[in-house]
Amino acid sequence: MDFVQKMKGKAIKLSKKLVLAEGHEPRTIAAARKIADEKIASEVILVGAKAEIEGVAKKEGVQLGGITIVDPATSDKLPKYAKAYYDMLHEKEEAKKAKGQAVDKPITEDKAKKDIQNFLRWGAMMVNLGDADGMVAGALSATADVLRAGLQIIGTEKGSKTASSCFVMQVQDEKWGAGGGLIFSDCAVLPDPTADQMADIAASAAKSCRDLLDAEPYVALMSFSTKGSAAHEHVTKVQEAAKILAGRNPDFKFDGELQADAALVASVTKQKAPGSPIEGKVNTLIFPNLSAGNIGYKLVQRLGNASAFGPILQGFAKPISDLSRGCSVDDIVVTSAVTLARCK
Repeated sequence: MDFVQKMKGKAIKLSKKLVLAEGHEPRTIAAARKIADEKIASEVILVGAKAEIEGVAKKEGVQLGGITIVDPATSDKLPKYAKAYYDMLHEKEEAKKAKGQAVDKPITEDKAKKDIQNFLRWGAMMVNLGDADGMVAGALSATADVLRAGLQIIGTEKGSKTASSCFVMQVQDEKWGAGGGLIFSDCAVLPDPTADQMADIAASAAKSCRDLLDAEPYVALMSFSTKGSAAHEHVTKVQEAAKILAGRNPDFKFDGELQADAALVASVTKQKAPGSPIEGKVNTLIFPNLSAGNIGYKLVQRLGNASAFGPILQGFAKPISDLSRGCSVDDIVVTSAVTLARCK
């Protein structure tokens, strides 16, 4: 079974609720129809003004039967959502004041009520409060805006302060990774993560490996150096990340810093990193920065004729996904399936 069918199958079995925050966007409306028809979600929710969504759907020839439309401006949950949003922002302001930090424009209840009606914030609040299990957006919105709504309202998973991303790479030779499947991270969010953030990324990517590949993670922290073969501040950062990760006693095997061949080729691992706990088993690669990650996945995709699925957001307390603004209807469907497949 290929990755897409696997994710759809998991999502169908879990039967969770999906919110598509950009409910008035034509590709999103078309995708909602497919998601509902394929029963990828138990309920598909479009956020936006009902008349506008119905108008776009009519123009696109999409039937909305069985799809829920939620208009924040008229929803009976607006008072509840506004209060929740006000409370979380007010709490953050009080925490800043306790640290002696200034608060420029204190939140008011009226402003909270107005701001929560933004479609990204509303979708994130639906997930946060359990009225939806996962959110997908980004066909219209910049990644930064999707991340901001997710971090502000949903927050990061326990034990992590870092939101990041991963790609699922499916290579043709099944000897690599988990039957040809590998996790590459971070390839889309953090340009130059700190050592602490790298450790967070590694933990999140390990979870992604379990969720998306159904495999026990074996994680390599990547560098142009293996076990001190080169001296540079970029190498030191990866070494520090490995130490931080070790101090957390993670429930997965990892090693670093490792060059790509030392991570992936068992004979090279034996030579360059003898005794490595991940020798011959690596399925999760953690890159030292966004340049390496982005270049790495695209080289494997193009030169190795591999399939690349992502970027898939990770590190959030609940599932949320970002789309490329150039996404297709099928891209939205697949991203939705991946999002719901990660629900608990």
